[in-house]
Amino acid sequence: MRFINPKTDFAFKKIFGSSQSQTVLISFLNGLLYDGQPTIESLDILNPYQAPRVRGMKDTYLDVKAQLADGTSVIIEMQVLNIEGFEKRILYNAAKAYSTQLGSGEDYRLLNPVIALTITDFVMFEETEPYRSSFILKEKNFLFDYPAHDLELVFVELPKFERSIEAVNGLAEQWLFFLKHAKQLEEIPENFEAVPALRQAFDFASQANLTPDELEDLEQREMFIHDQRNAVGLALKQGLARGIEQGIEQGDRQAQRRIAQELLLVLDDAAISQTTGLSLTEVQALRQENLGI
Repeated sequence: MRFINPKTDFAFKKIFGSSQSQTVLISFLNGLLYDGQPTIESLDILNPYQAPRVRGMKDTYLDVKAQLADGTSVIIEMQVLNIEGFEKRILYNAAKAYSTQLGSGEDYRLLNPVIALTITDFVMFEETEPYRSSFILKEKNFLFDYPAHDLELVFVELPKFERSIEAVNGLAEQWLFFLKHAKQLEEIPENFEAVPALRQAFDFASQANLTPDELEDLEQREMFIHDQRNAVGLALKQGLARGIEQGIEQGDRQAQRRIAQELLLVLDDAAISQTTGLSLTEVQALRQENLGI
């Protein structure tokens, strides 16, 4: 038995965001948000996955959105690449989900809480050891909570989760082990069999249950991620940081353009413009010239 990699956004949404994923998503959220307690009993998946969805996949974000029985909205995202501005995007999406609940003239009391749960395949917070962190609004000096507990950002950093299968303890750790290691497994671990939602997740992740189009989309997505990571590594090896500094300082347009070309698969146009000193129009023309997009 072979399983797809749940960390790719395509696979993540297929497993947790399909119309058949309610039981899986409830268990996943209870594990990561509520310490394994059965706090969530029902939810609605707001934008269920329909295959195929990611052909071409440039700048595609496949997050999962759900609404709990009490009205709380939950945004779940799997992010494998640490792109510039990512932390701002998370905040923006959460704030947008909160602010767009009301129509014109509707009462603010109708607003429901929003939780943004983000799982990253990279370390975000070097200053902390725990793999899970949660951010809410607090008073700056005395750290008491803002009266409306309506916005929460929860992050899970997979590189910080380093449990062996024998050491896994509790529902949250079972789900994190699934995310991190399912692709390397050849069968469902014995101690996971007792959780029906986990068995169902492994079933969704089985390559045998994917269509040819889905397998092709998954392969393309993994190649895309692999290429981007290689581009970042190559940029570091070539000393782009030094080149950027020297090129901009000397006003060398050719150096700026060479640097921008190396970053086309790594950063968006605005970030490349800010990094190299080229105008946004120049970067867009360079992308069209080199990538045809």
